[in-house]
Amino acid sequence: MNFDKVLAGSFLCRKLGAKYPIMQAGMGQVAYGALAGAVSKAGGIGVIGSGYLTGEELRREIRIVREITDRPFGVDILFAKVTAEDENSRSYTRQVEDQIRVTIEERVPLLVSGLGNPLDVVSECHDRGIIVGSVVGTVRHALKLERDGVDFLIASGHEGGGHVGRVGTASLVPAVTSAVEIPVIAGGGLADGRGLLAALALGAQGVWMGTRFIASKEARGHDNYKNRLVEATDEDTVVSRGHSGKTVRMLRNRFTDYWAANEAKILPYPRQLQEVGTDATVLGRIEGDIENGVLPAGQSTALIRSVKPAGQIVEDIVSEAREAFRKFEAAA
Repeated sequence: MNFDKVLAGSFLCRKLGAKYPIMQAGMGQVAYGALAGAVSKAGGIGVIGSGYLTGEELRREIRIVREITDRPFGVDILFAKVTAEDENSRSYTRQVEDQIRVTIEERVPLLVSGLGNPLDVVSECHDRGIIVGSVVGTVRHALKLERDGVDFLIASGHEGGGHVGRVGTASLVPAVTSAVEIPVIAGGGLADGRGLLAALALGAQGVWMGTRFIASKEARGHDNYKNRLVEATDEDTVVSRGHSGKTVRMLRNRFTDYWAANEAKILPYPRQLQEVGTDATVLGRIEGDIENGVLPAGQSTALIRSVKPAGQIVEDIVSEAREAFRKFEAAA
């Protein structure tokens, strides 16, 4: 069997025009235009993390991608709704509404809901030729989003970095692919070519990788953060609500230890993020305080041993997958 034909047959390649079925996760504060553009230029699909951007800042990052490449890319938006008391009866914060508006105005090829349900914008996106995907952590959530009209799902397991659910990747991915008719991308703890091959074997159409791309030259983040990822072992991450009020996997440090001892003080989402997490994430990711700041990371840290250009990471993943596939064929 020709492995390159297997890759080319993926939904991400057939429908979106990628060369390889590798999506770089839309990580807030880290995945901006330079990283998304480098990944897309190399043949994957880069995704801008819009979480901390105003609408016009997002527009700037979209245009940076387009200066780098004409290949497909996406924007990740956190669609979690707020209550009437929080935002004067608005469904979303004004910032999220601006992000949605700009993404549609700019006709970005792909919109990903990294959190929440994009039902309110699916129809308009389709009218503009925008493909819509959603990150899910359970079969129940996957079935709901399929009914609501999204084009594909990203089944991201407990091993992943950032916001995570409770189900592990190896269980979640085949369960979701068996339950839905639309394409599924696998995420959570995957960081190399063996992970790509495993994702395909589990029934997925490609991979959603975040942590590996943090340790890249183009990622927006302090060198202390990137180097800490390189040094980390498979036991160095914990899941905490201290960042946003929702469960987030990150590197263990004084910040996570404090909130582990003070769970009762954690506010509900999004207040914890607004009052604690936003400043702490700038402190960790951007200013490089690796003890007192937020450092999202998945359990794939043990597979990351160097900081490389994002394009080289994409090529390495494909080469590793080809080699792993060759070994399977040789052993058959």
